[in-house]
Amino acid sequence: MHKIPKEVIDVVQKLRENNFEAYLVGGCVRDFLRAKKPKDWDVTTNAKPEEIQKVFEDTFYENQYGTVGVKTGAKEESLAVVEVTPYRVEAKYSDKRHPDKIEFAKDLQEDLGRRDFTINALALEVPKSDFKGAPKSDFGIIDLVDGQKDLKNKVIRAVGDPEERFREDALRLLRAVRFAAELGFKIEKRTLEAVKNNAGLLRFISKERIRDEFVKLIASAGAASGIEILRESGLLKEFLPELLEGWGVGQNLHHIYTVWEHNLKSLEHAVKEDWPLDVRMAALLHDVGKPRVKRGEGKFSTFYGHDVVGAKMSDQILSRLRFPKEFIEKVSKLIRYHLFYYNVDEVTESSVRRLIAKVGIEDMEDLIRVRICDRIGSGVPKAEPYKLRHFRFIVEKLQRDPISVGMLKVRGEDVMKTCEIEPGPRVGWILSILLDEVLDDPKKNTKKYLEEKVAWLCLLSDKELKDLSKKAAEKKVSLESDEIEEIKKKHYVK
Repeated sequence: MHKIPKEVIDVVQKLRENNFEAYLVGGCVRDFLRAKKPKDWDVTTNAKPEEIQKVFEDTFYENQYGTVGVKTGAKEESLAVVEVTPYRVEAKYSDKRHPDKIEFAKDLQEDLGRRDFTINALALEVPKSDFKGAPKSDFGIIDLVDGQKDLKNKVIRAVGDPEERFREDALRLLRAVRFAAELGFKIEKRTLEAVKNNAGLLRFISKERIRDEFVKLIASAGAASGIEILRESGLLKEFLPELLEGWGVGQNLHHIYTVWEHNLKSLEHAVKEDWPLDVRMAALLHDVGKPRVKRGEGKFSTFYGHDVVGAKMSDQILSRLRFPKEFIEKVSKLIRYHLFYYNVDEVTESSVRRLIAKVGIEDMEDLIRVRICDRIGSGVPKAEPYKLRHFRFIVEKLQRDPISVGMLKVRGEDVMKTCEIEPGPRVGWILSILLDEVLDDPKKNTKKYLEEKVAWLCLLSDKELKDLSKKAAEKKVSLESDEIEEIKKKHYVK
C-alpha cells in the first residue's frame, strides 16, 4: 500500500492543530485502499472556507462549492495542491446539473451521505503516528455505506436511492459507467436500472461535462466494455447516436464482425497498445460512416466512400461535444485516410509523398496505428504484415523529400516578384502546381528549375492556373546508399 505523502499529512495536521476535524475523503481513499497511487488528494473538514484560508498561507478559493486549494510547494503535480472542502450537503437540483444552493453540513456523516457512489463515500483518518513527535496510533476508515464491501466485490453502487442520486446530478449517469470501465467493476443491478430509467436526463448536461467524462472513459483500460455499457443503458443514444448506427450491421467477406463489434475491437486494440487519445478516438469512429453508405447484403456488400463520410461525421460529432479544433482535425484526418492503399510492387514513391503531404509527416505513425487497429478489429491474425512494415520504411525514407509548399525552394514572394503580381489566389495556384511536380520528382526542387517554371506559369490565365492547381490537388492518394539499408533493416524489409 502507498504511504500518505508528507504534504497531505501536513495539511491534515495543521487543521487539527487549529482545533478542526480533518479526513481524507473520496477517490483518493478509494485508490489508497486499492493500493493504487491517487491522482489527487482531497481533505474534508468542519472548517469553513474563510477559516481554512486563515490556517494556510498560500491558498486560492474560486468556486461555489466551498473548496479551498492549499498550495504545498510540491513539485509533483498531484501534490502541488491539496483541495480542502468543508462538510457539506446539497439541496435540490432543479436543473439536474447544479445544486440550487450549497449548505455546509454539521458533521462527516452528513457529508458522506450526499456523495455519488459507495466506493467514493469513504473517509480516512490520518494516523497520528504520522505526525511529528506524536505517539503511535492506528488510523481508521470511516465507512457508513458499505463502500469497503463494494470495493472488495468490485461493485459500483449509488449511495442511498440511486434514482435520487442521478436526478440530483445527471452527469453521475456517465460517471457510473466510467468508473466501471476505469476500475473493471460491475454496476450493481438497482443502480444500473436507475441509469437506464434516467438516461434521458443527460440532455440537461452541458456538452463540455459530457465530453470530459467520455474522454476519461476512452482513456481507461476498459474503454470498449464501457462503450458497450453506454449502449445497453441507453446513454449512448443521448450524446453519440451515430455510433449506434453500426449495431447489428453485417459486413462483407473481409470481416467476421458487425460494424459495431469491429469498432469496439479496434478501440480495444488501441487501448491494449496504450496509444494516445486521438488514436483511440479514431479507432472507435473510423468506420462510423459505413452504415450510411452500405450497398447490398452478405459477403459481397460494399461500403464505398465510408472513409470520406466517416471523416465528416466524426467532425460533426466531436464539434458537437466541444472537443478542441486541433483534436477534431486530426481525428477526422486519420479517419479520412485510414484506407490508404499500399502494395509493395505497385505503389510509387510519389504517391506516398502525396499521402504524407495530405496527412503530415508528424501524424503518419498514428495513421499506421489506426490502420493496425482496423486490421485487428477485422479479425485478421497479423497486426502488421510485411507490406505495412515496408510502408513504414518508405515513409521514413521519404522524410527527407519535399512534402509541403513550405519545403519548396521558391516562396510566395518569389512568385509575386517574377510574375509582378500582388498577393492573391494566383500565387497559391502556382505554388500548388510546383508542389505537384516536386512530389513526382524531388530532384526538381531547385531554385533554378522552379523559377523557370514560375516564369512560364505567369503567362497562363487565371482559369488555366486554377484548373492545373485543381488537378494537382485531386490526384489520387494511392500509395505507390547505406542509410537506406539501415532503415530497411529497422523495419525488417528487403
